[in-house]
Parts: sequence; structure tokens; C-alpha cells
Amino acid sequence: MKFSLIFEAQLADPTVAREHQLFRDSVEQAVLAERMGFDRIWAVEHHALKWYAHMSAPEIFLTWVAARTSTIRVGHGVVCMPFNFNHPVRVAERAATLDLLSGGRLDLGAGRGGTLQETSLCGVDKERTTQEVEEALRIIGAAWQKDELEHHGELLDIGPHPILPRPAQAPHPPLFLACSRAETLAQAAELGVGALVMGFAGPDSVREMRAAYDAARAARDGSRLVSTEVNDHFSVLCPTIVLDDAERARAVGIRGQRFFAQAISHWYGGGGVPDEAVVEGADGEAEAAEMRRAAEQVAATLHEQSIPVRPSSTATFHADHAYGGAEDAIAYVERLRAAGADEIMCLVQMGTVPQEACLETIRQWGEKVIPHFRAGAEDAR
Repeated sequence: MKFSLIFEAQLADPTVAREHQLFRDSVEQAVLAERMGFDRIWAVEHHALKWYAHMSAPEIFLTWVAARTSTIRVGHGVVCMPFNFNHPVRVAERAATLDLLSGGRLDLGAGRGGTLQETSLCGVDKERTTQEVEEALRIIGAAWQKDELEHHGELLDIGPHPILPRPAQAPHPPLFLACSRAETLAQAAELGVGALVMGFAGPDSVREMRAAYDAARAARDGSRLVSTEVNDHFSVLCPTIVLDDAERARAVGIRGQRFFAQAISHWYGGGGVPDEAVVEGADGEAEAAEMRRAAEQVAATLHEQSIPVRPSSTATFHADHAYGGAEDAIAYVERLRAAGADEIMCLVQMGTVPQEACLETIRQWGEKVIPHFRAGAEDAR
């Protein structure tokens, strides 16, 4: 079982000053995560999605974190792979450079970045995103294993060129794909790449997604593999806030999840502007119950067919997650492990969660939650 943090760089009530502090806070969280025994951090790539994700250049964030750390893995979760976002050769060059400078600590995930807000910014053809992502993965897998890349695909034609530098990991860093429904889970398995899945709907949904992924793995004949290096790792999102005060942790977590729901609804489903004000005293028990009801109502308004991440199919935004004390988090992770998770991607940095709650959550996981599962692994040996 692996443990990681994922950064969206979410921001309530955005100002330039708050945005700048957010990035400094995220670096502080990532550095603490290494000290607390986390295995990896992930950073998303999104563009022009105010509130929901201010992380537009994750390669820079990850490089900065890698320079401040020595053991924790740094992961693109994920790079927007359609060609107008990132040419696949440029992804291979940047990723290999980060891998070698970090001492072989990079993981590379691919995704579509398919909101209208993003595709209209960069002139991406939404009808080609799935095909472009797959072809990009093929190009990257080949670029890192050959002295010269030559690619003649359906969408790109590249004559022989050396792609420099080569990564530290041989033959290359592990590859992943963002997965949110049965089609993308099957695609990931057939391509031979790991799955990064949302887990808002809870362990029962995770179990179904794992079954779909495993069924496609069992049925694959190798014809669609993007590399000689196969990665069958299954990573699951886990919203969490863990504090000594379990009730406050639950209230802070539910409020952060409500913001996440509103922000994703705004950009993916045409919802309204997220609540921005951070109101003193809004983390009480009554407020938490109201936030939970509001989150459920937001989820009901999402339009599944227009949402690449499909929060309505993989996330109902109910409040049954790793919110509370360390024992609550342990119990929830046990359920995710039983459902088939190889890795728990902790979502802590939600837009309304204060920095001190993020840092305490990371410490609680490092001191109490992760050791519980490390000890279990030792006992199993």
C-alpha cells in the first residue's frame, strides 16, 4: 500500500496575494509529506480554471518540490496530453529532465484536460482528445527507449530524431492515465498503464472500478500496449482531514468538499460561482450538516455527458470519507484497501481548508495512519 498527496492548488476568494501564498503553502505541505513518510505527491495540470485548480505548470511545481526533497516521488497527476496543450516530444523532454535531476523519482500521468474553458484557451479539438492522449503515450514510451524516435501515427508524423535527455529510470518512469469511467479504465489496462481514479463515491464504487480494470487487464492481448514496460498500479483518491478534534476535522473536510463540488460544477457542469467567503464559525456541527446537503444537491446538477472526470458517476460528494480522527482515517483506508486500492491519494488541499489543518492532517497521517499499514505489511511478512 502506497500513500500520496494530490495538489489541485484550489483557491477560495482568489487574489494575487492569496494565490502566491497558496503555492508556498503547497510546497510546505509537500516537504512535510516526505518527512511524514508519504511515498509520492501528485500535481494536476489545468488551465484557466479559477477556484478549482490554479496548478497550470505542474512541471515547475514538481521540480521545485524535488529540489527541496530527496526521497518522495513526484508525479504528474496528470499532464494534459492533447497536442495543443503539450506536444508529446516536449513532454518527454521535460519529464526526462525532471526524472534525472530528481534521481529517478518521477511518475507521469496522462489526461485530456477536456473542459470547454481549457480547450478554447489552447485551441484543442475536443473530439480528438482521447485519440491524442493515446498517441502521445505511444510517442513518449518510444522516445525514452530508442536512440532515435521515429513515429508515423494517425495524427502525428515525426521523422528520426534523438530525444534528449534520457530519464534516470530505465527504461522510463511509470506511466498512468486519469480514469473516471469504465471506458477509460479499460483503455488504461489495454495500454498497460496505471489508473488514477476519483474516489468520491466511496469504496463500493472503487471496488467496481477495480473490477473493470482487472477484467480489461485479464483480457488484453498486448496489441495496444504503449511500452514494453507495463504498469498495473491502481491509485484511488481519498478526501481527508484528520485533526485531534474529530468533529472539527469533519466540519472542515465537508466544507472543503463542498467547495470542490461547487468549483467542479462551475467549470464542468455549468454551475454557479463557488462560495468564496470563509466565515468565522462556519465549521460547527449544524453548518457541517448543511454543507453535506449542499454538496449532494450540487452533485445532482452535474451533466455527466459533458464532464470528462464524471463526478456524477464516480463521486456523489457524500461525506463518508477519511474525515475525523486518525482512527476514522484508518478505518476508511481499510475499506479502500479491501476494495482494491494499491495507493491512497490523499486530497487535503481543498479550497477552504486552512493551512494549519492541512499540515496537521499530514502529520496525523504520518504519525498514526501510515504506520498502521506499514506495521500491517511487516506482520504479513
